[in-house]
Order: sequence, then C-alpha cells, then structure tokens
Amino acid sequence: MCGIAGQLGGQPVAERMIDALRHRGPDGVRVEGLPGAAFAHARLSIIDLECGWQPLHAAGGAVIGNGEIYNYVELVRDHGLEPATGSDFEPLLHLYAREGEAALDRLRGMYALCLIGPDGRAFLARDPFGIKPLYIMEHPLALGGGLAFASEPRAFFAAGLMRPELDEAAARELLDFNYIVGERTPFQGLRRLAPGEVVEVRDGRIVSGRRRPALPKPSVSARSDETALLRELDAVLEDSVRVHQRSDVPYGLFLSGGIDSAAIATLMSRLNERPVTAYTCGFDVAGAADERAQAERVARALNLDWRETRFGEEDFWRILPQVAWALDDPTADYATLPTYKLAEAAKGTLTVVLTGEGGDELFAGYGRYRRALRPAWMGGRPAEPRGAHPAALAAWRAAAKPPAGLTPLQQAQWADIATWLPNDLLLKLDRCLMAHGLEGRTPFLDPEVARFAWSLPDNAKVRGGYGKWLLRKWLERACPAAEPWAKKQGFTVPVDTWIAPRAADLAARVAKVDAVRRIQPDAAAVIRAGDGARRWPLLFFALWALIHLEGASPADALQSLLGAPA
Repeated sequence: MCGIAGQLGGQPVAERMIDALRHRGPDGVRVEGLPGAAFAHARLSIIDLECGWQPLHAAGGAVIGNGEIYNYVELVRDHGLEPATGSDFEPLLHLYAREGEAALDRLRGMYALCLIGPDGRAFLARDPFGIKPLYIMEHPLALGGGLAFASEPRAFFAAGLMRPELDEAAARELLDFNYIVGERTPFQGLRRLAPGEVVEVRDGRIVSGRRRPALPKPSVSARSDETALLRELDAVLEDSVRVHQRSDVPYGLFLSGGIDSAAIATLMSRLNERPVTAYTCGFDVAGAADERAQAERVARALNLDWRETRFGEEDFWRILPQVAWALDDPTADYATLPTYKLAEAAKGTLTVVLTGEGGDELFAGYGRYRRALRPAWMGGRPAEPRGAHPAALAAWRAAAKPPAGLTPLQQAQWADIATWLPNDLLLKLDRCLMAHGLEGRTPFLDPEVARFAWSLPDNAKVRGGYGKWLLRKWLERACPAAEPWAKKQGFTVPVDTWIAPRAADLAARVAKVDAVRRIQPDAAAVIRAGDGARRWPLLFFALWALIHLEGASPADALQSLLGAPA
C-alpha cells in the first residue's frame, strides 16, 4: 500500500508529485528516472519490509504499484518463478516477460500500477472492482506532453501540472448522488482510470485500452442444494480471508453490528490463534442508530480483542474538515466520518484493516434490491437514484447499464458495482484510511468470491423478505451471536443533529462559497429549511470547495463557515 506518481514521456515532475502523497506512504519515498519515464513511490511497508521497495526491477522490466497482489505466493509456486525479493509485485514482472500483457489477467488483488516491460511497452492498470485509485492526465503543457499519473488528484496540483478548475456537471452529480459517476473527477482535465481498465501508453499517448470486468459473464445457476451451497460459501470465504491476511505487519478489522463484518470476524477468529483486534465506532447521540452492543456480543463470542471508539459532536466539527481535505476526489457519504475516526483510533496498533465492503452488493443486501423485484402495485420501483437532475441521471444510467442476460436482481447489483461501490464506498475507504497510513482490505471483493456469488440463483440471495439469505444462513451456524435474522437498525450518522443548531448561521456563509453559488443558487434556503438530507451534502461540498478549489486550510475553511473556531 502506498502512493504512486509518475509520468510516461515529457519532463520529469514525479518528485514534485510524490511530495503531496507522503501521507499514503509514511515509511519513505523513492524517485527514479527511467528512459522516457519517471516513477515515484511513497511506501507503507506491508510485505517484505526490507526488500519490497519500489520501483521494482526484474526480468528486464520495471513496475510501480499501489495495493496488494494477494496471490503472489501461488504465482511463484505455480509458474516456477524465482523472484529476488518477497514482494507481492515482483512476480508480475517475471510473468510479463513470459506472457506479455496477458500476465495482468492473472492478478488477484487490489492494485493500481504502471508497468514497463522488457519490450519497452508501458501499461497502466487498475483492479476490476476499483478498490485502489489511479488518476491520469494526458498531454499536460507543464509536462511538455506525455502522460502523468498519480494516486490522488492533489499530486497534479502540487507539481504545477494543472489548476483546480471545477467540473460543474461532476459537482451536480456529487450533490445528487453523494458521489461522482464514472471516470469523471470534479476537476476539468483530470480523469480516473476506470475499474479494471488496462491502457497501453506509447510516446506519452494512450494507444489502446480494455476493461477487465469485476463480474464473470452473465449466468443464473440452477443449484438448490442448500447444504452444498453453504459448504462452498464457507470454503470460498475462508480462502479469501486467508489470502487477505497475508501481511508482515499487524492486522485486524473494523467491526460493525452488521452481517458482513461479522462474517469476516468469524473467519479471522477461525484462522488466527491469537485474539483478533477489532474496532467499532458508536455515536453518543440520543436516539441514534448505534450498533456497539451487537458488535460487542459478536466480539465476545469470537474472543476478539474488541476496542470501542465514540463519536460525538466535538468529533464531528473536528473531523469534518479533515475528511474534506482527505477526499480531494469527493464523496459526500457521511459514513466517511466514523471511518476516519476508526482509522484514527487504529493507527499505531494496526497497519492493515479488513472490512466488509462488497457484501451487500455481491449477496444482495440492500432494500432497494427487494423493492426492484416487487410489482409496482406492491411498492416496487427500479433500483436507481431518485430526484436527480436529468443530465446526472442520464450519466448514472449510462454507467450502470448492465449487459444482456441478467435477471432484474442481477441488473440492480451490477448497477451498484459499476457506480456506487467504486466511487463512494471504496473511495471513502481508501482516503480515510490512507490519511492515517493504514491499508484497508475487502475480502468480499475478491474474484473467487465474486464468481461464487454471481452464480447463485436469485432465491439464494433474496428470500422471504431477507437479502443476503445464504450469507445469513451461513452466519446462523458459524456465529449465532451475530443474530443474522434480527431486524437491523440500519447505519446512519446523526449529522443533522449537529448541523441544525448552527443552520441559521451556516446558511449565508455556505451560500457565499463560489462553487456552491454556481451549483446550488438556493443553498441558503435549503440549509434554513430543515432538510437534513440536503444540508449535509451542501456543507460538505462548501468545505471541500474552500479547501481544494480556493486553497484554504481545513481549519480556516471550517472557521469561515462557522464564523468562529469550532
């Protein structure tokens, strides 16, 4: 895990770029010039602490990468490789020397990378689910042509490659959906490499590209033997958790009161002799949904080293501007706040954290999936955003369009995996953890787990009013303390409880922020009106704009909106 930056063609700027990404790699920075290219790497040491420094050179090629290749052990064993280091990225170079670009299709992991082969061909690639980020800018004048890439947008500004000019269409998507759809970023001239995208760069220009899908080809299995399915689910999840624990530094997990993190905790407890360290966040607000009691029951049943962290009003105003800074590519999902607090609490004890992201999408946990399966007269409706601007909704529909041959349930799952998952949930996880030098891992978002889940018949995912039916059945046996059939409170962060008392003062100041004025002319009225669902995104966007478009520090941005130190 780390931050990466560099360029293919043009003038060297990698050293200036990586300076902005040192928070992603607190263990050290290396910069290296190559023929027609330059690589820079800020390292968070996870595997092969002594020899895993990048850029890595082997078999006549070079690679720089952010993330983890979980099947590096199997690649070495199954292909008879003889790497000089224990790095999880080195086997890719040996395989590329044998197979060329096809070697990229063998990777099981989360990654964003740049590889230059012994044949001189250069590739940028991102893992199929989009767990790790990568941003690219083609032909920047300040670079003298070429292509620049980095783990976060801030690197391009720090190097003087571009100015932060707002993409207004992207900003409207952020306020409509809480995230930005597709490859667009909030900055004109900068795009994300799409999940699963592999591009070849020649003379600083993209000459070809393809997408590796996160999900296998459409299929609907007729399997119905519950015992066999539960046995297969147990095996595939255990295998994924096992490889996601590969680490030379301490690891643990974030534990909510939900099914997904309880499943990960159950398997980690099974696979580790010592108690696994688990962190849970709760809200000190009367009436707020708080899952600490349920998480504690699971932790006691599994003999976890359980640690509780609390989130209150003081935390909200302290952490909010820090989160806005960390999310230079923004998501206005309020779950960023407890995620950031959990990472803050775990820092110093853990370096790697396993989480439950992806369980709802792969095993059909969201209520919107069940609504999509009902006829209209029973309250059914499509599983797509409501109340969005027409242009934003059209962009979402284009990004979410599924391939032919899927069931209605699979179509809804596909849409989330293509939009909400990479651009909200995984973006949140990456930025909030990397701001503290932590690595977040997602065992559900594994190709073997996806292959199993995607082949399940619909009634193994949704049955009797329950989503994640098979996963609940498995957890019922594996960890009864998780109470998988109990009605869950749902996850909400009581942001409006803290915003509402200040709404009258905030309204005018938020509305004066230039970016807000351009995107939401009635912002002051919205904030005064008492609509908590719309107050929060506007407040977040105003802070984000002050920091990333106007250059304010996080503390100064917040003070300008509150009128006094928080």
